[in-house]
Amino acid sequence: MPQTPPCVLVTGAAGFIGSHVADHCLRMGMTVVATDDLSGGFRENVPDGAVWVQGDLCDPAFVESLWTDHGPFTFVYHLGAYAAEGLSHFIRHYNYRTNLLASINLINASVRHGVTRFVFTSSIAVYGRNQVPMREDLPPMPEDPYGISKYAVELDLQAAHEMFGLDYVVFRPHNVYGERQNVADKYRNVIGIFMNQVLHGEPMTIFGDGGQSRAFSHVDDVAPLIARSPLLAEARNQVFNVGADTPCTVLELAREVAAALGVPMNIRHLPARLEVVDAYADHTKAQRVFAPPPSVPLADGIRRMARWAERRGPMSPVEFKNIEIRQRLPPSWGGTES
Repeated sequence: MPQTPPCVLVTGAAGFIGSHVADHCLRMGMTVVATDDLSGGFRENVPDGAVWVQGDLCDPAFVESLWTDHGPFTFVYHLGAYAAEGLSHFIRHYNYRTNLLASINLINASVRHGVTRFVFTSSIAVYGRNQVPMREDLPPMPEDPYGISKYAVELDLQAAHEMFGLDYVVFRPHNVYGERQNVADKYRNVIGIFMNQVLHGEPMTIFGDGGQSRAFSHVDDVAPLIARSPLLAEARNQVFNVGADTPCTVLELAREVAAALGVPMNIRHLPARLEVVDAYADHTKAQRVFAPPPSVPLADGIRRMARWAERRGPMSPVEFKNIEIRQRLPPSWGGTES
């Protein structure tokens, strides 16, 4: 008899990476229940064919209703989060509520209802600074509330596995960009910020001298691996860095964005902020387990995203309304101190 395709839950499915993961799950024949609170995503991102449910994962009753109304789920892909790493210093309560407590609600329900595998999108923010290239065997030393919250969920998944047998896969992606990214978010996703500024006819703003280095990863280097991961026995209860291999500076990135949009280089430097200077990861483990195709070259990926951004048009930057701490908040984010 033919096997029934797995029914899976994808959180953050109206967001950037989550919508792409939902796409790949549908292509693999899975039944997809897609959920999001639309705090940073867009309903239009949810792929056709997915069952759409809007709600807040911070509400345990809503999380439970996902199972009672739409489950059971074989796999849970948890991509719902607010990934503004730099801003997390100033929105600590919101960060831990959204990124940690909501995740625990989902883990609790997964244990109660016998989920086969829980796939969690963490971040290279768990490594902290001065650990490059970042490898999975290095001790995590997160330096901001965002990285702390992500590592706390990783630890909780390990504990849930030991106590209840909940299997998991953890991914630590980094600097992911591409089509469907929220370019209106002024606090994260530097490529989206640059493109939105250019489309508004404004200079691209860089904190400090632009010498910070990152390995920017197109979403097509990340989402397919996340979607396939619960099907691979070798990925069970493992942690993987995932993304592009070659770092570039933020200044070099700005040149690529200007070239892709056909405009002259126009930069405005802002005071440097407290952030990791160099962040790029080793992907040997993911390459061994997933055997992915070659990464999308940065120039190609930026051109693809630029064509999408031009079709969508400029968006008004969205201000975060509930800043909790204003000391040392950058002026461009509404602070008064340098």
